Amino acid sequence: MNLNIPNILTLLRIAMIPVIVLMFFLPYEWARPASAWIFGAAAITDWFDGYLARRWNQMSALGAFLDPVADKLIVAVALVLLASAHTEHPNIDILIVLASVIIIGREITISALREWMAELGKRSKVAVSMMGKFKTTAQMFAIGFLLHRDDFMGIPTYEVGAVLLGVAAVLTLITMFIYLRAAYEVVKQG
Repeated sequence: MNLNIPNILTLLRIAMIPVIVLMFFLPYEWARPASAWIFGAAAITDWFDGYLARRWNQMSALGAFLDPVADKLIVAVALVLLASAHTEHPNIDILIVLASVIIIGREITISALREWMAELGKRSKVAVSMMGKFKTTAQMFAIGFLLHRDDFMGIPTYEVGAVLLGVAAVLTLITMFIYLRAAYEVVKQG
Protein backbone atom coordinates (compact mmCIF):
# COMPACT_ATOMS: atom_id res chain seq x y z
CA MET A 1 0.00 0.00 0.00
CA ASN A 2 1.38 3.39 -1.06
CA LEU A 3 0.68 5.73 1.88
CA ASN A 4 2.06 9.01 0.67
CA ILE A 5 0.78 12.41 1.85
CA PRO A 6 -1.88 12.76 -0.89
CA ASN A 7 -3.30 9.31 -0.03
CA ILE A 8 -3.23 10.11 3.68
CA LEU A 9 -5.23 13.29 2.96
CA THR A 10 -7.76 11.23 1.02
CA LEU A 11 -8.06 8.73 3.90
CA LEU A 12 -8.45 11.67 6.28
CA ARG A 13 -11.37 12.91 4.15
CA ILE A 14 -13.06 9.52 4.57
CA ALA A 15 -12.37 9.59 8.32
CA MET A 16 -14.09 13.00 8.56
CA ILE A 17 -17.42 11.53 7.41
CA PRO A 18 -18.53 10.09 10.78
CA VAL A 19 -17.39 13.30 12.49
CA ILE A 20 -19.60 15.35 10.15
CA VAL A 21 -22.55 13.04 10.88
CA LEU A 22 -21.98 13.29 14.63
CA MET A 23 -21.71 17.09 14.53
CA PHE A 24 -24.83 17.35 12.37
CA PHE A 25 -26.96 15.56 14.96
CA LEU A 26 -25.53 16.98 18.19
CA PRO A 27 -28.15 19.09 19.97
CA TYR A 28 -25.97 22.18 20.33
CA GLU A 29 -26.20 25.52 18.52
CA TRP A 30 -22.59 25.28 17.36
CA ALA A 31 -22.87 21.71 16.04
CA ARG A 32 -24.34 22.36 12.58
CA PRO A 33 -21.82 25.12 11.79
CA ALA A 34 -19.07 22.78 13.04
CA SER A 35 -20.27 20.07 10.63
CA ALA A 36 -20.04 22.64 7.81
CA TRP A 37 -16.51 23.70 8.72
CA ILE A 38 -15.38 20.07 8.92
CA PHE A 39 -17.00 19.43 5.53
CA GLY A 40 -15.20 22.51 4.19
CA ALA A 41 -11.87 21.22 5.50
CA ALA A 42 -12.58 17.88 3.81
CA ALA A 43 -13.41 19.65 0.53
CA ILE A 44 -10.09 21.50 0.70
CA THR A 45 -8.24 18.20 1.16
CA ASP A 46 -9.91 17.02 -2.07
CA TRP A 47 -8.25 19.80 -4.02
CA PHE A 48 -5.01 19.64 -2.04
CA ASP A 49 -4.40 15.87 -2.34
CA GLY A 50 -4.72 16.01 -6.13
CA TYR A 51 -2.47 19.06 -6.33
CA LEU A 52 0.22 17.44 -4.16
CA ALA A 53 0.02 14.13 -6.02
CA ARG A 54 0.67 15.90 -9.33
CA ARG A 55 3.22 18.36 -7.94
CA TRP A 56 5.28 15.74 -6.11
CA ASN A 57 4.68 13.06 -8.76
CA GLN A 58 3.04 10.84 -6.14
CA MET A 59 0.11 9.64 -8.20
CA SER A 60 -0.73 6.04 -7.42
CA ALA A 61 -3.27 3.36 -8.23
CA LEU A 62 -4.47 3.55 -4.61
CA GLY A 63 -5.00 7.31 -4.89
CA ALA A 64 -6.74 6.97 -8.26
CA PHE A 65 -9.18 4.56 -6.62
CA LEU A 66 -9.59 6.22 -3.21
CA ASP A 67 -9.99 9.86 -4.29
CA PRO A 68 -13.26 9.48 -6.24
CA VAL A 69 -14.59 7.05 -3.62
CA ALA A 70 -13.90 9.57 -0.85
CA ASP A 71 -15.53 12.35 -2.88
CA LYS A 72 -18.67 10.36 -3.60
CA LEU A 73 -18.97 9.07 -0.03
CA ILE A 74 -18.68 12.45 1.65
CA VAL A 75 -21.07 14.14 -0.81
CA ALA A 76 -23.65 11.34 -0.62
CA VAL A 77 -23.56 11.27 3.19
CA ALA A 78 -23.88 15.05 3.42
CA LEU A 79 -26.78 15.09 0.97
CA VAL A 80 -28.57 12.34 2.90
CA LEU A 81 -28.10 14.35 6.10
CA LEU A 82 -29.51 17.47 4.45
CA ALA A 83 -32.43 15.59 2.90
CA SER A 84 -33.28 14.13 6.31
CA ALA A 85 -33.38 17.52 8.04
CA HIS A 86 -36.70 19.31 8.02
CA THR A 87 -36.56 23.06 8.31
CA GLU A 88 -38.95 25.96 8.38
CA HIS A 89 -38.40 26.23 4.61
CA PRO A 90 -40.52 23.43 3.06
CA ASN A 91 -39.86 24.60 -0.51
CA ILE A 92 -36.12 24.47 0.11
CA ASP A 93 -36.50 21.05 1.74
CA ILE A 94 -38.13 19.73 -1.46
CA LEU A 95 -35.38 21.29 -3.58
CA ILE A 96 -32.73 19.65 -1.40
CA VAL A 97 -34.34 16.22 -1.71
CA LEU A 98 -34.74 16.52 -5.50
CA ALA A 99 -31.21 17.84 -5.98
CA SER A 100 -29.86 15.06 -3.72
CA VAL A 101 -31.62 12.40 -5.78
CA ILE A 102 -30.26 13.93 -9.01
CA ILE A 103 -26.70 14.24 -7.71
CA ILE A 104 -26.49 10.81 -6.09
CA GLY A 105 -28.24 9.16 -9.08
CA ARG A 106 -25.81 10.82 -11.48
CA GLU A 107 -22.80 9.67 -9.45
CA ILE A 108 -24.00 6.07 -9.55
CA THR A 109 -24.75 6.29 -13.28
CA ILE A 110 -21.43 7.89 -14.24
CA SER A 111 -19.41 5.54 -12.01
CA ALA A 112 -21.01 2.57 -13.77
CA LEU A 113 -20.50 4.23 -17.16
CA ARG A 114 -16.81 4.87 -16.45
CA GLU A 115 -16.34 1.25 -15.37
CA TRP A 116 -18.05 0.03 -18.54
CA MET A 117 -16.00 2.38 -20.74
CA ALA A 118 -12.82 1.19 -19.02
CA GLU A 119 -13.77 -2.41 -19.90
CA LEU A 120 -14.14 -1.28 -23.52
CA GLY A 121 -10.75 0.47 -23.34
CA LYS A 122 -12.42 3.87 -23.81
CA ARG A 123 -12.25 5.35 -20.29
CA SER A 124 -10.80 8.61 -21.62
CA LYS A 125 -14.10 9.24 -23.44
CA VAL A 126 -15.76 9.87 -20.06
CA ALA A 127 -12.91 11.65 -18.29
CA VAL A 128 -13.68 14.51 -15.90
CA SER A 129 -14.48 17.71 -17.79
CA MET A 130 -14.14 21.37 -16.84
CA MET A 131 -17.95 21.52 -16.51
CA GLY A 132 -17.65 18.65 -14.02
CA LYS A 133 -15.19 20.71 -12.00
CA PHE A 134 -17.63 23.66 -11.95
CA LYS A 135 -20.37 21.26 -10.81
CA THR A 136 -18.18 19.96 -8.02
CA THR A 137 -17.28 23.47 -6.85
CA ALA A 138 -20.93 24.58 -6.77
CA GLN A 139 -21.88 21.34 -5.03
CA MET A 140 -19.22 21.65 -2.31
CA PHE A 141 -20.07 25.27 -1.52
CA ALA A 142 -23.79 24.44 -1.55
CA ILE A 143 -23.42 21.54 0.85
CA GLY A 144 -21.15 23.53 3.17
CA PHE A 145 -23.62 26.44 3.30
CA LEU A 146 -26.60 24.13 3.82
CA LEU A 147 -24.83 22.21 6.57
CA HIS A 148 -23.98 25.50 8.29
CA ARG A 149 -27.64 26.53 8.10
CA ASP A 150 -27.33 29.64 10.25
CA ASP A 151 -26.58 33.04 8.73
CA PHE A 152 -22.85 33.81 8.76
CA MET A 153 -21.56 37.38 8.73
CA GLY A 154 -24.89 38.60 7.36
CA ILE A 155 -24.94 35.98 4.58
CA PRO A 156 -28.12 33.86 4.48
CA THR A 157 -26.09 30.68 4.06
CA TYR A 158 -29.05 28.32 3.91
CA GLU A 159 -30.74 30.22 1.09
CA VAL A 160 -27.46 30.73 -0.79
CA GLY A 161 -26.70 27.04 -0.33
CA ALA A 162 -30.11 26.09 -1.74
CA VAL A 163 -29.53 28.21 -4.85
CA LEU A 164 -26.04 26.74 -5.33
CA LEU A 165 -27.41 23.23 -4.88
CA GLY A 166 -29.98 23.95 -7.60
CA VAL A 167 -27.14 25.15 -9.86
CA ALA A 168 -25.13 22.02 -9.00
CA ALA A 169 -28.14 19.80 -9.82
CA VAL A 170 -28.55 21.47 -13.23
CA LEU A 171 -24.81 21.14 -13.95
CA THR A 172 -25.04 17.53 -12.75
CA LEU A 173 -27.67 16.76 -15.37
CA ILE A 174 -25.75 18.60 -18.10
CA THR A 175 -22.50 16.74 -17.36
CA MET A 176 -24.33 13.42 -17.16
CA PHE A 177 -25.82 13.95 -20.61
CA ILE A 178 -22.41 14.99 -21.98
CA TYR A 179 -20.85 11.78 -20.63
CA LEU A 180 -23.75 9.64 -21.85
CA ARG A 181 -23.55 11.18 -25.33
CA ALA A 182 -19.79 10.50 -25.45
CA ALA A 183 -20.40 6.90 -24.43
CA TYR A 184 -23.19 6.57 -27.00
CA GLU A 185 -20.78 7.69 -29.74
CA VAL A 186 -18.33 4.96 -28.66
CA VAL A 187 -21.05 2.30 -28.66
CA LYS A 188 -22.45 3.51 -32.00
CA GLN A 189 -19.02 3.15 -33.63
CA GLY A 190 -19.01 -0.49 -32.77
